Amino acid sequence: MIKAILTIDDFPSENTKAIVDYLLSKNIKVIFFCWGERLEQNKENAIYALRNGMIVGNHSYTHPHFSELTLEECIAEIEKCEEALDRLYEEAGVPRTVRPFRFPYGDQGGANKEALQEYFKAKGFDKVDDTKISEPGWKKAGYDQDIDTLWTFDLEEYRIRPDSDFTKEDVFAKMEDPAPAYGFPLFKDGSWHLLITHAHDETEQMYPEYYKHFIDRIIEGGVVFEEPRFI
Repeated sequence: MIKAILTIDDFPSENTKAIVDYLLSKNIKVIFFCWGERLEQNKENAIYALRNGMIVGNHSYTHPHFSELTLEECIAEIEKCEEALDRLYEEAGVPRTVRPFRFPYGDQGGANKEALQEYFKAKGFDKVDDTKISEPGWKKAGYDQDIDTLWTFDLEEYRIRPDSDFTKEDVFAKMEDPAPAYGFPLFKDGSWHLLITHAHDETEQMYPEYYKHFIDRIIEGGVVFEEPRFI
């Protein structure tokens, strides 16, 4: 058996409500990671996600590369998004019981990485329970010690764009790859994953209901989605 937690970045979007409805039909609870600037454009969809049992975590306010910022700028990005999320949860009428964080682009801050990890600990951010990840590379890289939420497999569907030769077939092919260049093999029996996809209206325009097609294939491949837990 293959198990996974599903995470979705760059929330919220115009297609968020449709994504949530699909997830509910499959009984999948996800962590949406919120790009703070996008809340104003799609706040009602964000509220809809919360009221339907999804978790919303911090993905920074402007989605920068953290290694290009000073430590003070990094913290300002995180805290501005925190303030927006506190308001969002309050408006939705949903208690905010966990506070996961994901760096944009998986960029953990470069020279400021250790200071940021200490900041997350001091401020009480929540770590997704990744103790079931068995790939040696996860611990070797020290990800098991980090508070922020990285991933073991990225669908990379955000690369499907008009000016790119990357297609939906490439996403499906990566799923089947026993040794992907980036991340760990998806359909490896006994594995446990933190999966990442994205809430992008641009991808929706290129490949309508892309999330259904990709997640359906993941389920067909034997992946069982678990409810996110934290340590």
